[in-house]
Amino acid sequence: MLITRRLEFDAGHRIPNHNSQCRHLHGHRYAIEITLSGQIIDTEGVSEQGMVMDFSEVKTIAQEAVVNQWDHAFLVYRGDVAVVDFLATLPGHKTVALDVVPTAENLAAIAFRMLDAAYVDRFANQLLLERVRLYETPNNWADARR
Repeated sequence: MLITRRLEFDAGHRIPNHNSQCRHLHGHRYAIEITLSGQIIDTEGVSEQGMVMDFSEVKTIAQEAVVNQWDHAFLVYRGDVAVVDFLATLPGHKTVALDVVPTAENLAAIAFRMLDAAYVDRFANQLLLERVRLYETPNNWADARR
């Protein structure tokens, strides 16, 4: 069985060598979908009976592992030295420095790695992170899959 939870967050970024507008500082209303696979829990009397995992728990884990770190942050490539230096001049600015350019593809891959260990098979139901889909816009997204 597959289940999916969607969350949204706002963040800024830039693609330093891009041929178009994305080379400028800008932001997005990102959405992230977390898809998990597992057996339906059939343990009598537990809160999760009939579920793969409680959707509220899927949300809580995703918020702690990724969303709270990236929401209202500027996601910057460490090699984009001028922007890294500029952001350092802003007191208290929420900056997340990455080892890769913050494209939708790279962010999806990073989020997958961050979330993979966070979803633990707690009910012996073979729970497994299958996919992270990161929407940069409503019409553009990247999938990181197992």
